[in-house]
Amino acid sequence: MTLDRRRFLTTCIATGLAGTTLPGALLHGQEAPAKAPPESGATTLPDSIDLQPVVDAALAAVSATRLGPGRYARFLGEQRARHPGGGDVNPYGCAAAACILYTTGHFPRDPAERAAAVAVLQANQSPETGLFSEPSHHAYHSTAYVPGALELFDAAPLYPLRGLHPLLAAGAIEKFLDGLDWVKSPWGQAHLGAGSFAALFLAGEAPPAWQDRYFAWLWEEQDPQSGLWRKGCQPHNGAAGSAPLFHHLASSFHYLFNHVIARRPIRYPEPMIDAALRVRREHLQPLGTEPGFSELDWVYCLTRPARQCGHRCAEVLAEVRSFAREYAGNLLAHVASRSVPFEDLHALNGTMSAFAELQQAVPGLLRMERPLKLILDRRPFI
Repeated sequence: MTLDRRRFLTTCIATGLAGTTLPGALLHGQEAPAKAPPESGATTLPDSIDLQPVVDAALAAVSATRLGPGRYARFLGEQRARHPGGGDVNPYGCAAAACILYTTGHFPRDPAERAAAVAVLQANQSPETGLFSEPSHHAYHSTAYVPGALELFDAAPLYPLRGLHPLLAAGAIEKFLDGLDWVKSPWGQAHLGAGSFAALFLAGEAPPAWQDRYFAWLWEEQDPQSGLWRKGCQPHNGAAGSAPLFHHLASSFHYLFNHVIARRPIRYPEPMIDAALRVRREHLQPLGTEPGFSELDWVYCLTRPARQCGHRCAEVLAEVRSFAREYAGNLLAHVASRSVPFEDLHALNGTMSAFAELQQAVPGLLRMERPLKLILDRRPFI
């Protein structure tokens, strides 16, 4: 396809999936209106939002769940009471604590604390299958999520991921992906389709040729109309019993971060941006009202494809800025009005990661004592 000069320059300048996807702000496809310089002596932008109370509340939640060096429960407050063993050491509590501390710039530096955290996370692995486990998620999710936390410590699982090795056989990953329920349960099934890749990738057990096969299947199966996976399975395709559009977008988020970490381009970035804009503008999913993962899923499917192609760049920036202000305001009110604002460290990890992505996309809007770091820029899975 021949590119006109403006599109060519936009594509070359933008930090995108097709090249090295370094953290950074979305680049404008056109010049933004000039702003008056700040008054002499000003230390913050006039429209910036102080998000430090949310960060402080997140760190307080991590502290409140700490049971010892590297040992964390997952739940607090009412959720702790509702879950059997909610106050016990939990692998997702331990993994989420590591992720939140990394994101907020408070990752442990003490060697003894780090060694203890690694040992606790590694102890969750089965020596026989090599898989990790946690009651609320499929083993493939756990086998990506817990090793993802280990990677932050420059550590790895103790044993090979034998339970996933059958997927390495010729034609196996293609057959596995083809057999997932892409119509009715795309969101949950993405934990398997993306988690299996991320787990093997993190463990260093994903040969390059196998990665090529994995991404080749996804290249062929991305829907050209919505930019989501799998083609032919979304409501607009007329698929009987199809899950709501946002479920397909949240599912696609998981495959997208695998593309980003492996430095692979996606085939249809433009329609994925269109789909993400539609979700918010048509109110297809409640967003920005409480802690959770939906906000990260949405914003990532908007910002990362935009880095690849620059499609509707001004609209994307305006939508992200508007959403960031709304979400920050809601979470600040949430923290101020509750004695235990964050009851699930796993959900909190999603919230802080969403703010990390938003802070990159709209520099200067969200401020805190230390800039946030997105774990997905370092390794896959969340």
